[in-house]
Amino acid sequence: MTPVVTRERVRAPEGVRRLLGGLRPDGGALGFEAHVRRYGALPPLHSRHAFVQLVAESGLQGRGGGGFPVADKLTAVLAGRGRPVVVANGSEGEPPSAKDKVLLAYAPQLVLDGAVLAARGVGARTAIVAASPSLHATLEGAIADRGGSDRGVSLQVVSVPERFISGEETALVQFINGGPCLPTFTPPRPFERGVGGAPTLVQNVETLAHLALIARFGPEWFRAVGTAAEPGSALVTLAGAFRRPGVYEVPFGEPLGDILDGAGGGASELQAWLVGGLFGTWITGAEVTEARLSRAGLAPFGAAPGARVIVALPARTCGVAETARIARYLSDESAGQCGPCVNGLDALAGGLEDVAYRGRQLDRETARRRLAAVTGRGACRHPDGAARLIASALRVFAAEFDHHERMNRCTGDARPVVPVPARRIPVLA
Repeated sequence: MTPVVTRERVRAPEGVRRLLGGLRPDGGALGFEAHVRRYGALPPLHSRHAFVQLVAESGLQGRGGGGFPVADKLTAVLAGRGRPVVVANGSEGEPPSAKDKVLLAYAPQLVLDGAVLAARGVGARTAIVAASPSLHATLEGAIADRGGSDRGVSLQVVSVPERFISGEETALVQFINGGPCLPTFTPPRPFERGVGGAPTLVQNVETLAHLALIARFGPEWFRAVGTAAEPGSALVTLAGAFRRPGVYEVPFGEPLGDILDGAGGGASELQAWLVGGLFGTWITGAEVTEARLSRAGLAPFGAAPGARVIVALPARTCGVAETARIARYLSDESAGQCGPCVNGLDALAGGLEDVAYRGRQLDRETARRRLAAVTGRGACRHPDGAARLIASALRVFAAEFDHHERMNRCTGDARPVVPVPARRIPVLA
């Protein structure tokens, strides 16, 4: 029998070790009973209105990359017709990102708490956790540990194909409904008609884990770190040339320089950082010392937290070649359902490959026109993200582009740093 731990007997996690504060000393995941002893039982839900108000007071925003206010999403689902469904999105198809995989591997009960709480809050009887096939057994075990269901909410696991676009919410819903894991043309949005035609709340697994803590310890506790506009802590994946790469929990508003120092700094001399993941923005070394982890703190540099992946690029690495690899990967990973992806991204990636691998010149004005042509015109946001990355490379690596065009070669080596599958590029005369 699971012990009931009252809120008064549970000490709220201090500082920013909130989501990752309950790990076992050996780094393993807590079982359900140990999890309840650590965090306390989920408190009773008095009304749906009170639940939405609690979330609104916390200021919790989605942690999947878009930063949409969670209270607004809950309200939209509650306004739909029919009994809702909750989907915990842990698909995380972006190769450099690891935050959701770490959370699901080491704190699955916190995510399941949030899924159950969200389901109760919108009146759903089913909560589905969508994740990588490698985590299926872990999640099935965590669900079995709590009896397979909780407070009338049935918990299920769905393994999602490991593709970059798998985490897009319409692709995820279509896959759960038995279709291909590809984005769909909208409307309707999932909150209108999603899984099985029901109003569907799709929330990132980290968002749900925060929700589980807010319900226990309150909005004021949640707002004790972070900024007024972006409260709370967040999981960040540090990859590339860091001395200690990995997943870290940091407060919003933290200077990027402090985050990088917390990972031991660079393993070698650095020249640039990719902030926000593969849909993110390259920024220079000078800019990173001024930037902070928040939308407001990154906006002056044309960047945003996005998926909260920060990749450190060594000075020895060719930024043009690195961007060409990412651009080709994003082109190959598109759903292939609209012209901006099929034609625009392929042409942009090809132009970068010509410079990086074939000693050809890039007509940067043509590249900029192509970037403008794909932005805001796709069936989903995939071409927008790729265009943002490429545009930032044209600025940050301008000198490297110039050198390629003058000397037909780069100043650095082309060994990959950003962990994306590489295509073999034929060298043409």
